[in-house]
Order: sequence, then structure tokens, then C-alpha cells
Amino acid sequence: MKTISLLNLLYALIPLSLVYIYYVRLTNNKTEIIYATFRMVIQLLGVGYLLIYIFEEKNIVIGSFILLFMILISTFISIRNTSNKTSTHFINIFLSILLSGVFHLILIIYFILDFDTFYEPRYVIPIAGMIFANSMNVLSLCIERFEKELIRNDSFEKSKAIAFKSAMIPQINSFLAVGLVTLPGMMTGQILSGIDPLIAVRYQIMIMSTILSSAGLSMMIYFALKKN
Repeated sequence: MKTISLLNLLYALIPLSLVYIYYVRLTNNKTEIIYATFRMVIQLLGVGYLLIYIFEEKNIVIGSFILLFMILISTFISIRNTSNKTSTHFINIFLSILLSGVFHLILIIYFILDFDTFYEPRYVIPIAGMIFANSMNVLSLCIERFEKELIRNDSFEKSKAIAFKSAMIPQINSFLAVGLVTLPGMMTGQILSGIDPLIAVRYQIMIMSTILSSAGLSMMIYFALKKN
């Protein structure tokens, strides 16, 4: 893949600057976009150096800590917009993301990619991030809708059905649009790096399938824990 020089990277700031000027005129907020851009750059540089270390060390203890941290952050974000912020509810969401994520990681690493060992950080960390983030977004939508429907019709099963279907709409839409409307990020990145498009397609099929099934499984686990 062609390396982007730091000088050429500055060209990306030209349209961003135009948006910044327009944003300031509309909102009179001079710091928000600058702060967000600064954080974006620092966070990405930080994670870039961290990933270099993780990929070289292949320390399963560090990897396990990172995965646990990702799940905890996902849980905190998922519960943020819910009305029920009890410790029991937090644990239910945590277990939903954990169990669904670990199941799919084992399936991918041991069976689909067929590695001899589970901890291959170059694969585990990025794939886990996609799985956990997806479960986080889906659970957030599902729980928020479920709580509203439960107040409206006072039926657990009916509220669950409505919430489950609503949360799955973005996942199913992405299945219908892929290849016709969008080229997903992972596939695009592999093609840009010189990978055969048909190989990139196989990886994307794996990711797309995992995204939908991990979303569904995390909600299934959540409702099973919720009912008990």
C-alpha cells in the first residue's frame, strides 16, 4: 500500500478547515472541531504505537486485558442511554457482549481462519473490536426500544420482539446494500493494500456474517438474562 507522507496528509485539513469556518459561523463554537480533531489524531497515533507493541510481543496477558477493557467500555456506552443503570443490568449487558464476542472469536480463530493458537493479536484485536462495537451499538438500540415498548404495552414478549427486530434493521440493511451501495471498510482496506479482491471478499463475508450473528446472539443472551 502506498505510504501517505505527513505533508500530503495536511491536504485533508483543507476541506476540514472550510467546514470549521462554517461551523463557527453557525454555532459560535470555536473549539469543538479543533478539540475533536486533536483528540482524533492523538488517539490514533497512540493506538498505532500500542498496536506495534502488541503485535510484536504477542503477550496473551496484555491481550486479555485489552479485550476485557474493550468489553467494559462497550458495556458503559451501551448502558449510557438506558433508564435502568443498576449493577445487575450492567452485568447482564457485560455478559451479553462477552459471551457473544468470545464465541465468535473462537469460531473465527480456530475454525474459519484455522490458526493453531487462539491469541494471534494481529487478527484477534481488530476483529474483537468490530464484534464488540457492533454488539454495543445493537444492544443500545435494542434496550432503549425495549424499555419504551415495555412501558407502552406492558408485555415482555411483545416488547422483546419489537426491540429485537428494530435493532436488526441496520444489520440486515447492510447485508442488502453491500456490493451494490457500499464497499465495506475491511474489504476496501485489503484491496488498497494489494490483496486479491476475491480473497478480500471472503474476509468480508466472514466479517459481515459475524456482525449480524454476534448482534443477534448478544440480544438473545441479554433477553435470556433479563427474563431470569
